[in-house]
Amino acid sequence: MSRVNRRTALGIGSAATAGVVLGTATPAMAAPNSGGKGLDSPDRARADRVAAIYRRERTKAGGKWYAYLSVASGTGPAPLPAVRENQDTVVEAYSVNKIAVATAVLDKVDRGLLTLDQRVEVTSGIVVPGGDGIFSLDGAYPSSVTLGHVLAALLTVSDDTAVRLCGLVCPAAELNQILVGKGFPKTQVEPVANPNRFFLGTSTARETHDLLQALVRGTLLSATSTTFLLNQLRAPIAFTDGIRRNMSSADRARIATKAGWFGNARHEAGLIFDPAGTPVLTYVLFADGQADPDNFGSTHPAVQARAAMGPAFLAAVDGLSNLSVPARRPRMYQPTNGG
Repeated sequence: MSRVNRRTALGIGSAATAGVVLGTATPAMAAPNSGGKGLDSPDRARADRVAAIYRRERTKAGGKWYAYLSVASGTGPAPLPAVRENQDTVVEAYSVNKIAVATAVLDKVDRGLLTLDQRVEVTSGIVVPGGDGIFSLDGAYPSSVTLGHVLAALLTVSDDTAVRLCGLVCPAAELNQILVGKGFPKTQVEPVANPNRFFLGTSTARETHDLLQALVRGTLLSATSTTFLLNQLRAPIAFTDGIRRNMSSADRARIATKAGWFGNARHEAGLIFDPAGTPVLTYVLFADGQADPDNFGSTHPAVQARAAMGPAFLAAVDGLSNLSVPARRPRMYQPTNGG
């Protein structure tokens, strides 16, 4: 379905498309030696392994990639870049930008303007028919949910209606202003005629990487909001078709991830933590132009590439810890049989 047709189907009208800056593709590569470290340092070796894994799988998948990956440095607070490919090209981030939407809403929570336990009304008119998520499956409206429930649905099952519900408490113009104020002028939603609705807009691989880094370093949100957001992205029901697909439940709990897809684009961004809960690898993998654009399942070439990257990335950073940021242990998965 074309983007225009999708807009018509969602009933939000048309708006000028957010500008996309087209960049010339550059070869994926490990970042140059930095910080005075020797080329044979353990940090550089890990970064080089991550770069080699990325090159191998993105080459198999084909298409265009816009990526920024970094590995924690054992000798300093700044992460060591491993891959920078088209990292400053502005692309439509699709549902990866739901992290940015949640960031803006949680910023208002941190400032006392909203609370996670306040209720939001779900009307039949606000529900996005079809698409991703659970609100469209309810079949009984109006209903009422907490803002915390909205954000959980937004970040785990990537609920489309949850985007509109966030817009009720954080309109597009305010949302963009919050992101600019936090240092992310290219990570912006796309306003439409209704000020409380928006398309998910644009970002760059670098800005999404830096947003994730700011999150785990505690400079983006309060400690409470940081924990809340990371708990959603690391939840067992968060996206599992890409980086987390070929992993045990314990390893999946070490991955905080958010995917986004539309048209021929297949994106994913997130963090890999060590067993103690410190982030050791940050990845932003925007990709488009691969074969089979109508396949939104796990066999799409770009999704298969990310599924292969995931366990290999874990192995590449095995034994690495990050002492420059707080450890945040994930909630362990405990299945239940009801009762």
